[in-house]
Amino acid sequence: MTQPFAPKEPGDRYTVVSADCHAGADLLDYKPYLESKHHDAFEAWAATYVNPYEDLLADTADKNWNSDRRIAELEEDGIVAEVVFPNTIPPFFPTASLMAPAPTSEEFEQRWAGLRAHNRWLADFCAAAPGRRAGVFQILLNDVDEAVKEIRWAHEAGLTGGLLLPGTPPGSGLPELYSATYDRIWATCAELGVPVNHHAGSASPPLGDEPAARAVFMVETTWFSHRALWHLIFGGAFRRHPSLKFVLTEQGSGWIPGVLDMLDYYHGRLVAAASKRAGTAESKFGAGLAESMGKGPSAVWQDNCYVGASFMRPHEVPLRDRIGLDKIMWGSDYPHDEGTYPYSREGLRIAYAGLPPAEIAAMVGGNTARVYGFDLAYLDTLAAKVGPTVAELSEPLEKAPEDATSPVFARGGKVRVW
Repeated sequence: MTQPFAPKEPGDRYTVVSADCHAGADLLDYKPYLESKHHDAFEAWAATYVNPYEDLLADTADKNWNSDRRIAELEEDGIVAEVVFPNTIPPFFPTASLMAPAPTSEEFEQRWAGLRAHNRWLADFCAAAPGRRAGVFQILLNDVDEAVKEIRWAHEAGLTGGLLLPGTPPGSGLPELYSATYDRIWATCAELGVPVNHHAGSASPPLGDEPAARAVFMVETTWFSHRALWHLIFGGAFRRHPSLKFVLTEQGSGWIPGVLDMLDYYHGRLVAAASKRAGTAESKFGAGLAESMGKGPSAVWQDNCYVGASFMRPHEVPLRDRIGLDKIMWGSDYPHDEGTYPYSREGLRIAYAGLPPAEIAAMVGGNTARVYGFDLAYLDTLAAKVGPTVAELSEPLEKAPEDATSPVFARGGKVRVW
């Protein structure tokens, strides 16, 4: 893998690769990617479906599927490549697939057909911009055999963004992520070098529509997404598959050092109780843990895990060494309102101004290229025309753009508990 270009001179440009963007087809454009046996049912469903998302009904919705517009707007924002998570409504889903609950057994066949249609659309969408899009494909956890077949198909189809791991929130009816049920998924991803991504929003239980419920969702949603980290660590997925790559995206990054300290504490405490205080109540909680999970949580993080930090906030940046400079991958969250477009340069300045250029180069592009297999030598040639300069990102941002909507510009940010 080519090493990231380390800009030094004021006029040198950074190669910016967004580790968190979103795309999807317009609803009816999924039909050609569905198996023909589902066409009649799809037409009937699409005729009555009411899209609940205002941004997907607006004039700007084509940012999700208009390849030329997307490239132009990302380049205008200083970005030359992207990791592409889903956004629009796939066939037979009630909401965006990222947020939808696990299907029932009666719903599974059609939902699975809808996700496979999205994956096939995404392969074509990425092929329209060779070397510039790493598409993240989707699976369902209801049928591991089908999931494994889809992983192999997606790898062959060039969807280098890897797998989007659904959550298993309370009430989903699915085994928890630490369950051995899913081991063939981890094994296949490790064998093929496929990253496993877990994006915020995909693991929260349904809470209802009351104002309090929506507020509670905002407070809790990242915590529910973080659970995948300790489930896979304590479940031993990384001991059994030491090459497995796991990415937590759009969940912030400032929580990571504290949570790793907490996980290390429980790991050490439970393992010690199991080995030295047999017969105590606590020893039962640690029984077999050392053998099943191998290394401690912080060691697993260093060996296997990464964070799609999206628009990293200024108060998180001083923790970069504890998180791991080689772990952090900045993202713009395009085309979402909370993303940094069209002020990504300003978002980078507010976070990274004053840092050594080599550190900035790693966090804004080099790490993402390494994890997802982008050709940095090629992207450097594009960035030489559109990337932000060293001089530009070295200048502290004194005032946020007045019409900016990204939380990166919000005042008073603090490191979160999670």
